[in-house]
Amino acid sequence: MIHLSTSRAAIAAYHTLLTQGSLAVDSAEVLEQQLRQMGLYFGDRPLCSVLRPRFLSLQAYREIAGASALVGRAFEKIRLAAMADSRLRAQFGLLDWEEQLVHVAPGYRAASPTSRLDAFYTPETGSLKFTEYNAETPAGAAFNDALSRAFLALPVMQAFQASHVPLPIPSGAGVVDALLRAWTEWRGTREKPQIVILDWREVPTSNEFVLFEQEFAARGIEAFIGDPRDAEFANGRLTVAGRPATFIYKRVLIDELITREGLDGPVVQAVKAGAVCMVNSFGCKLLHKKASLAVLSDERQGALLDEAERAAVARYVPWTRVVEERRTTHASGSVDLLAFIEANRERLVLKPNDDYGGKGIVLGWTVDDASWHDAIRAALAEPYIVQERVTLPSEPWPMVVDGALHLGERMLDTAPFMTDGQIMNGCLTRISTDALLNVSAGGGANVPTFLVEAR
Repeated sequence: MIHLSTSRAAIAAYHTLLTQGSLAVDSAEVLEQQLRQMGLYFGDRPLCSVLRPRFLSLQAYREIAGASALVGRAFEKIRLAAMADSRLRAQFGLLDWEEQLVHVAPGYRAASPTSRLDAFYTPETGSLKFTEYNAETPAGAAFNDALSRAFLALPVMQAFQASHVPLPIPSGAGVVDALLRAWTEWRGTREKPQIVILDWREVPTSNEFVLFEQEFAARGIEAFIGDPRDAEFANGRLTVAGRPATFIYKRVLIDELITREGLDGPVVQAVKAGAVCMVNSFGCKLLHKKASLAVLSDERQGALLDEAERAAVARYVPWTRVVEERRTTHASGSVDLLAFIEANRERLVLKPNDDYGGKGIVLGWTVDDASWHDAIRAALAEPYIVQERVTLPSEPWPMVVDGALHLGERMLDTAPFMTDGQIMNGCLTRISTDALLNVSAGGGANVPTFLVEAR
């Protein structure tokens, strides 16, 4: 998968345009206005501060989509096997209350109708590695589409179209379609749902909920934004702030919902009673655990996958294991896992089994031996995974600072939005000077992803 010439040539052409006249300054002004007008902010920070979208060739996109489908298929096989086998399920590190909730029937087949694979793709080598699977509350699809519209309005993008064809890749519509298909399967009819987009009112992603309200409205479906603290379940009916709801587009994290509202909270009661359809379901928690990548790539599960799936996992999923005392396989052969982790700090990452925003992650090459030793001991005390370090690609990104054009190298990721775990619907791209590349951690920005071809 080497598509260097297409993307690099497009980047060079785009950056050359930005040096001409006032095109860079004019584009920066239009971008600022577009972000403000569309509410494209993460909390009080603009989602994007650079003047170029991410470019992918059509062939690169096809190959990323193909790899995503195979890995997604493998994830689903592992999930189904784990739901039927308590010993296999134990490898995911579910808490007691999570073990209870994953068995609540969602009323539709897929545990995660909408999800996102987080990966790193390097055009120079064709390397693609999936490092995490957001199977619970994947954010960014509607933001991504709005950013695409913002960039299409830039003067430099209009000039760029004289030599190239840039095509945005819609993502939000795929999310809405997946939600509505799950609803139809749950309800058994095509009647319109009463949708609540559910999360805490103070979360920094709340601006995206407004965009999803608009996506539903475009289909003639009314949706409203609600807070779990305002939910009530009585007489077999869920209401949020007094408004009836038959469908929950769940953006609130399950951990936070249970921590704040408890297992007997109105939302949990309504879902258990079958009074409301919720997407994603409680069953998404199994694959959302970072241990899912360890289970998927562990030699003990190889027989559950077919030849194509095993090859895809071997190629696209970095070596990952739950941190525990055991022997396991590595490319170097059979190893004592803890001793191997201790001796290979420079090539390994420690991640908590269930957290977000980069919290708790320890990059081995950024700490000394003593700190690494302490991190391993801490990882043994609570569920953690260890993962092989992957190459972080980088590209030059333009921005205007004090009226002048600057180019700065920033790392970037590739995060396909997935429908039913197997169909890629667009791609989230985050850029940062920080290796964690996480917007919610405060160290990065989003850019829209465009397919690009020379005219």
